[in-house]
Amino acid sequence: MALFRFPSEPPSRPLIRTPNLYLRAPQASDHAAWAVLRMESREFLTPWEPTWNEDDLTRASFRLRAKRAAREISTDEAYSLFIFETGTETLLGGLTLGLIRRGVAQACTLGYWMGHRYAGRGHMTEAVRGAVRFAFSDLALHRVEAACLPNNEPSRRLLERVGFQHEGLARAYLKINGNWADHLLYAVLSTDALPGNRP
Repeated sequence: MALFRFPSEPPSRPLIRTPNLYLRAPQASDHAAWAVLRMESREFLTPWEPTWNEDDLTRASFRLRAKRAAREISTDEAYSLFIFETGTETLLGGLTLGLIRRGVAQACTLGYWMGHRYAGRGHMTEAVRGAVRFAFSDLALHRVEAACLPNNEPSRRLLERVGFQHEGLARAYLKINGNWADHLLYAVLSTDALPGNRP
């Protein structure tokens, strides 16, 4: 089990800190920055994500998203977090440790997205490293899994750089941009020797 519990309100303190970033649950006050970043990154993100709902960027939809994130954190089901640059407080993207399985599994699934203007700068590598440490130390998990489209070369390189190992191919694994798509499966274990902390 996780070593902490939160009330139904999303925790405002960062759950993960790295040298240049902090990750925390979404707050109601994040809506404007999040909506702008998602909208301006839409073309960049569309090939890699599920189809967006028509009301996806509305304040009401965001409020539900934040409430769900808070509830899932409080019940140790998932940790959906926003990534911020320390100092500037700039929202860069998001990361989720989701589908947490306890019992004999002690595993979760990693997902992430980065705003277009901040991509390719090493931010997500740093965020994923921090998230993996959090999963193994704070959440006491044994395994973190991830999946990416075979043609998503930047995501493949990121996972391998952080220490994930390629384990196979899942056919028609997720519905991405309106189509069922094959995904490469990756995982990292708490017992793995992880690469250094360079981006």
